[in-house]
Amino acid sequence: MPTDAAPGTDRPATGAPTTDRPSTDQGSTGRPSTDQGSTGRPSTGQPTSDRDSTDRPAADRSTRRAALWATLVAVPVTVAVAGFTFAKLSPDPPVAAPSASPTTLRPQSSAPVEMAAPALAERPGVVCRALVSQLPATVRELAQRPVTAGAEQNAAYGDPALTVACGGPEPTVDATADVWTVNGVCWYADERSDATVLTTLDRETAVTVTVPRAYEGPLQWLTPVSDAVVASVPSGGDGPSGCRR
Repeated sequence: MPTDAAPGTDRPATGAPTTDRPSTDQGSTGRPSTDQGSTGRPSTGQPTSDRDSTDRPAADRSTRRAALWATLVAVPVTVAVAGFTFAKLSPDPPVAAPSASPTTLRPQSSAPVEMAAPALAERPGVVCRALVSQLPATVRELAQRPVTAGAEQNAAYGDPALTVACGGPEPTVDATADVWTVNGVCWYADERSDATVLTTLDRETAVTVTVPRAYEGPLQWLTPVSDAVVASVPSGGDGPSGCRR
C-alpha cells in the first residue's frame, strides 16, 4: 500500500498525531512554587523576629543557671576565707600557769644545811669523796646548797633540804624486805613522819638519801643520785633477794 510522506521530509507519514512534550515549568500544575532565595533553602514563611524570640528564653535560662552555680561555689569559699581570717586574727588562748610545787611556793634558801660529819676510815673516805665529786649541781629542780660539816661526804639540795650522806651505817633488813632498784642501785626505804630515808644495800660504802615529805614520790628523786653511786661506789656483794630480780 503506498504511504504518503509528509511534505518536506524523507520520513513517510505514519498517520499518528504528533504530541507535544509538556513544559518543565511547574507553574501550570497549580502547585505553589517555593522561592529558595539566594541561599537555595526553601522559605519557611516565618519572620526572623519570631525565631529570635523563641531562642531568647533558652539563653536566659542558661545565664541564670551559670549564675546560680557561681553563687553556690562562691559562698563556701567566702565562708572558709572568713573563718581562716578570724582564726589568724583572734588572740591565742591564755597559757595555763604552771602548778605550784614545793620548790616554787617560796624562794629556795642558800643558807648552809646542818648535817653531821662522822669520822670515816681511809677507804670509805676515798669512796665518799669520789661520790661527792660525781653528784650533780641540781636534783631535778632543786639546786645544791652548802652544808655545815663534811662537804667531802655530804650534800644538800633545795628548801626544805634533800640530803645525801655517804659513809653511814647500812641498815639491817630481812631477806624478804621491800626494796627498790633505781638505775641499778638497791635502796631500802624507811618511812618516817617528816621524811623518807633511803639507804643503799648493795654497795661497799652505804649512801643515805633523805627526802622530805614535801616532795612527792621519793623514789623519783633518786635517779641522779643512783647514777653518781654507780659511777663512784663499788658494789658490796649481794643484797636482799628483791635486789637480784
